[in-house]
Amino acid sequence: MKLSDLQPAPGSHKVERRLGRGHGSGRGKTAGRGTKGQKARTGGKIHRAFNGGQTRLSKRLPFVRGLGNASPAFRDDYTIINVLDLASFEADTHVRPEDLAVQKFITPAQGRGLIKILGDGEIDRALTVHAHKFSESAKAKIEAAGGSVEIIPVKVYEKTKRRKDSQKAEGSERQKAQDSEGQRAEEPEGQTAGE
Repeated sequence: MKLSDLQPAPGSHKVERRLGRGHGSGRGKTAGRGTKGQKARTGGKIHRAFNGGQTRLSKRLPFVRGLGNASPAFRDDYTIINVLDLASFEADTHVRPEDLAVQKFITPAQGRGLIKILGDGEIDRALTVHAHKFSESAKAKIEAAGGSVEIIPVKVYEKTKRRKDSQKAEGSERQKAQDSEGQRAEEPEGQTAGE
């Protein structure tokens, strides 16, 4: 192997097109840009959102602010399981989302998500059911059959924006601290509290 043998990988280096070098090259004069117009000028690019003069899509859509439950990417979608479905489990067993996935009531992906138990149907055996939410009727039917419900805690992320009232409280506390420091500075150095 010599230095003269080194060359780029096939297809990684393309030969640059020489533009504006005479009409014999096929790309002379207008250099492949056509005659006049915005796209023939230097820097004459058109923004990707430009819609031919029509109001662009980003301006036609409504202003949806925040990361609320209306946005599909941040929505809390619960998979629904009814009390009727729990009848296939044996008595005195723990029913978890992964157990529901094994019994084919939900998919494995849904088992990793949020589960809510609703009260449609009846149950005649004592089960310990683990889920993220329970309706009042489902909870009553499970407990009436001698079972119990266990709520799986959902991780809650702290909000990044501070509320205005908390900012006001912090500002008032800071002002009080500054006032107290100012009063200490105004007191004579040799004076004690009893004098």
